[in-house]
Amino acid sequence: MVNSIKHLGIVENINGSRLKVRIVQSSACSSCSVKGHCSASETKEKIIDVYNKNGVPCQIGERVMIVGTTSMGMKAVFLAFVLPFVVLLLALIFSLKLTGGDEVLSALISLATLVPYYLIIYMCRQKISRSFMFTLESIYN
Repeated sequence: MVNSIKHLGIVENINGSRLKVRIVQSSACSSCSVKGHCSASETKEKIIDVYNKNGVPCQIGERVMIVGTTSMGMKAVFLAFVLPFVVLLLALIFSLKLTGGDEVLSALISLATLVPYYLIIYMCRQKISRSFMFTLESIYN
């Protein structure tokens, strides 16, 4: 099993050992030969903050490999999908008991509990982003 996630990217900015790298995130069908005629294929460019802890020499505009751990991916899935689902489900169960079984009101209350959850995530984004730090690796490895 692979313990790292790797992406090719292009260096956009260098600030000491901190870099900004542009990667192209593509959907699974972006390599299809008929993707130009299909609305399902999509690609997005993203700027990723990368830490050059190994001192890999690079310049702006150069292609590099950025590496993250699979545990970072699992943590992202947990924070973005699993934990909100648990919050939603628990809020639904409690609100059903409090409202005497009113499903519509309970559904609205449980959906409303996601607003504070995502606000907390947004307010803690700086702290959370420190645990999602990608590193730079030589493209020639």
